[in-house]
Amino acid sequence: MQTILVTGAGSGIGRATARAFLENGWRVALSGRREEPLRETANGFEENAAILPCDVSDAQSVEAVFVEIANRFGRLDVLFNNAGTNVSAAPIDEISVDDWMKVANTNIHGMFLCARAAFALMRRQDPQGGRIINNGSISAHAPRPGSVPYTMSKHSITGLTRSLSLDGRPFNIACGQIDIGNALTEMAVPMTKGVPQADGSIAAEATMDVADVASSVLHMAELPLGANVQFMTVMASAMPFVGRG
Repeated sequence: MQTILVTGAGSGIGRATARAFLENGWRVALSGRREEPLRETANGFEENAAILPCDVSDAQSVEAVFVEIANRFGRLDVLFNNAGTNVSAAPIDEISVDDWMKVANTNIHGMFLCARAAFALMRRQDPQGGRIINNGSISAHAPRPGSVPYTMSKHSITGLTRSLSLDGRPFNIACGQIDIGNALTEMAVPMTKGVPQADGSIAAEATMDVADVASSVLHMAELPLGANVQFMTVMASAMPFVGRG
């Protein structure tokens, strides 16, 4: 039985993905800031779920999670590096430094810390190796209006993915990135009502079932380590991405 750690597993994409892996017979370590939502995610699959509350922006908290995974499961096969946050859209000069740091601490620093700890565990476990799947975003390719902190953070994740793909080769550690567009989670509900477009208009956007994201991550994770989805874009077919801007 393989083991995956899903960060941000208490809601949205993280919850849907964790449930998909549990339903497919994986052991799943569930990480998030609050314990109760993690328990709700694990409902019905408690035997194969580990509830590991964690602040991904805190190095000691992250290290404790990986020690617990090693002790409980003996190894980690996949990290879904998913936890992320955002702030309200605004021009850069209206974005407070505190808001910038909120995004950077979770979306960049937190993903670095989790990838670092996963890499270390995968490198030393026997048999050696594993897979890291980073949650990027369509914003890693094309920004939305007023999205400097989030867009910067997701471009940063692409750099992390490329570097880990190279550095992981000697240790049989693969790394890929899933770039998601308009999965219908609680955070995406405003898109169904109207959000700013590049031409200054407000328009509703097409969305997709979050289960389609979960099945995409599962596909990436279940490949043999000799194969890798380097970058995958999964998006609502009719959303304004290809022609954004």
